[in-house]
Amino acid sequence: MVHPIYEANENSPYGNLTRQEFFNKHQILHHESFMMNKRNMKIFTQSWQPAADSTTHRLKGLVGMIHGYTSESSWFFELNAVAIAKAGFFVCSLDLQGHGFSEGPPDHIPDIHPLVSDCMQYFDSARGVHPNLPPFLYGESLGGALAILVCLKQKSAWKGLILSGAMCKISKKFKPVWPIEKLLPAAAFVAPSWRIVITRPPSSKSYKEKWKRKLVHRSPNHRTSGKPTAASALQLMKVCEFVKKNCHELEVPMLVLHGGNDIICDPEGAKFLYESANTEDKSLKIYKGMWHQLTGEPNESAVQVFNTIISWIEIRADKLLKTM
Repeated sequence: MVHPIYEANENSPYGNLTRQEFFNKHQILHHESFMMNKRNMKIFTQSWQPAADSTTHRLKGLVGMIHGYTSESSWFFELNAVAIAKAGFFVCSLDLQGHGFSEGPPDHIPDIHPLVSDCMQYFDSARGVHPNLPPFLYGESLGGALAILVCLKQKSAWKGLILSGAMCKISKKFKPVWPIEKLLPAAAFVAPSWRIVITRPPSSKSYKEKWKRKLVHRSPNHRTSGKPTAASALQLMKVCEFVKKNCHELEVPMLVLHGGNDIICDPEGAKFLYESANTEDKSLKIYKGMWHQLTGEPNESAVQVFNTIISWIEIRADKLLKTM
């Protein structure tokens, strides 16, 4: 299967096609809507699956996808969603609050738990519509941390967890410089919306390919400035500590993928997670020389990572479907 990332250019992930023409070409049935969460905020949701006439086989499984802090569920992130759907899966995702089409102030996450709640609310509804499909959870960067938290709360709900550049440990090269890091709790209490400059914008050190950085920033729904508020920075650091203390409780089959030259999320965090997780079905792949966003690598390398992901999911989905 040819990954649709080969059709993307620095102006559009859909190449010279409109979004709908892109879906039609790849025989993808796409649906989008809004979900009202428990805080009365409108959260954008969407799904992708093979069109009815594009396959003679039933769906292989369900894959819930969670994007990262500087991303959204559409645009560049969407290319992997379409590729997974083309492989025969029902794929669903949401824009986290403050991202894409969802309500909420950008770059401001004073509490991570409402985001976890939103993910569970939406994915629970998707799994309810497809109760006979083995469900898998995929997360990138912050989305990886959220996926871990979801699996810690819903221990038996998921049949597989795929993590790409998961935020398990923030790199020392990217943390706020001393003494800002030590002052974060006070700053978050006194001025939670104060925007701090950690280093250069995360995307500059996330996507190795320059044209892919340009593509990400040209998204019509790109809302992040790359400068998290004090409350957000503190919350992200707390999440990493929580993951470190509790990841030994993870019992779900797990595929952990990380760039060896990731200076946003330290690869050592991924190694610790892998070693600590309480499951025999776990794999760790550290890609030498790759950066934080594995899809931000040259296309050949990005597709190598994707093929690892889809093969891992397909093997487990096939075994689970045979027992249903």
